[in-house]
Amino acid sequence: MMRFIFTIIGCFFLSAINAQDMASVFTNMPDRYIPQLESAWRRDLIDLYNSSDKEARLQNTMTGYSVLEELTADYLRLRSTERTTIEMKLLPLVNNTYIICMTTTIEGPAADSRISFFTTEWQPLEAETLLTPVNTTWFIQKNAQRSEDEYDYAISRLDMDLIKYQLSPENLTLTATYTTPLYLSREERDKITPFIKDTPKVYTWERSQFQ
Repeated sequence: MMRFIFTIIGCFFLSAINAQDMASVFTNMPDRYIPQLESAWRRDLIDLYNSSDKEARLQNTMTGYSVLEELTADYLRLRSTERTTIEMKLLPLVNNTYIICMTTTIEGPAADSRISFFTTEWQPLEAETLLTPVNTTWFIQKNAQRSEDEYDYAISRLDMDLIKYQLSPENLTLTATYTTPLYLSREERDKITPFIKDTPKVYTWERSQFQ
């Protein structure tokens, strides 16, 4: 792990570091990560957000609209399409260096997210070294007062991991909410709910990893 940390830090000192504030990170990100919004349009959204009391909203290349919903020095939330939300957070390392955490959430029958990490120059980092993804097992209540048959039925219906990840604007936490039950019918959800924890899993960023 320490070798990995030093490798990340080295990326910052071997080349010119971009300004480590979220507005600059968002403007300088490669277009491929948000193909609906070219760099100039992202800059326009920031200007709208900072200078207008109106919604920071622009038409995108998919003939829909993108809305910059929140922007601080280290956090951003963008509704890039009607069904897609992107969050970004600058996570501190050492010596005033940072990495970017980005979540992309698709709203379908049930929300599902993917999570990625980058240097501030948008070089991809291995997510597995920075976060251990949660799965269905974590959200199951083992001591629910139900019969074994009811338990077996519930587990059989939870045959996929749909997780919504949300970054916090206020602190260095990442919340994982289990959304698989929302994919099921109301009748199935009613049978499964007693076996599901009613709280999400919350990670905290500590030095170089979400714990």
